[in-house]
Amino acid sequence: MAGLKHIKSKILSVKKTSTVTRAMEAVSAVKMRKSQQRAIHARPYARAALRMLGTVGGSHDAAQHPLTREREEGKIGIVVITSDKGLAGSLNSAVIRKTENFIKERGLSSKELVFICLGKRGYEFAQRHGYEVVHYHTNISDSIDESDFRVISEQVISLQAEGVTREFHAAYTDFRSTFEQEAAVHKILPVSLKVMQRIVGSITPEKGKFAEERNDAGNVAAYTIEPDPEEVFNALLPRLANVAIFHKLLESKASEHSARMVAMKSATDKAKEIAQELTRKFNKVRQAAITREVSEITSGIEAMR
Repeated sequence: MAGLKHIKSKILSVKKTSTVTRAMEAVSAVKMRKSQQRAIHARPYARAALRMLGTVGGSHDAAQHPLTREREEGKIGIVVITSDKGLAGSLNSAVIRKTENFIKERGLSSKELVFICLGKRGYEFAQRHGYEVVHYHTNISDSIDESDFRVISEQVISLQAEGVTREFHAAYTDFRSTFEQEAAVHKILPVSLKVMQRIVGSITPEKGKFAEERNDAGNVAAYTIEPDPEEVFNALLPRLANVAIFHKLLESKASEHSARMVAMKSATDKAKEIAQELTRKFNKVRQAAITREVSEITSGIEAMR
């Protein structure tokens, strides 16, 4: 009977775990849908930004702006976007692995890098490898509050404009579908038409009802800008950089909740399998105990005769 009690206790424990993972799956599903909607609703703004860059991208003044100018001096900046929490499958490890590969492929040393870490897992990675972390943000709202977003954008833009960095890249998770997310490292600064096209391309699917938006990009043209090109670009280019960073955050949030939902669904399914297996084991042990007791009774009766 002690064995039966132990098995029954394990069954109850597994079922309780299943209840928790099912609840977490439901919460992640709701958050995922909200993140997906935000990403979809932000697409028109990204496409408009791409058209604006196409309109003024051929200007000599645009090419000389600190946010568009290519230069040799300065460090490589990386915005690493991960989650604060686990239980999201291989989401965080994939981003970290992609970042490591990027650093190795470029042959960069720790002295040539600066990090802005969004999320605890990315920060732990940078600290572990001795990389310079100039800014660290945690507990970023799922709705990505404007106050949080503006602070992050200003930090990235400031480092680039002041010449501390010559390039900025974002290591994040590209959201493809509920069951498919892909870690990626994409360039976000200096701002260029190619950078913006990649951003718009990554947020617009190849198939489906939004697929026709992929070709809505516009062409580069040279314009004379009046009255003051510097004033125009000082207002426009930071906003284009904001678009790049904002969409990486949206993609990462949607990916995080999708990965967590899938992980929790897998955990729930596995818990059900274990509970069923334990129930079968319980029934076998119980049946064996009953058979043994019947056999003992029968033997006792036979002995009494």
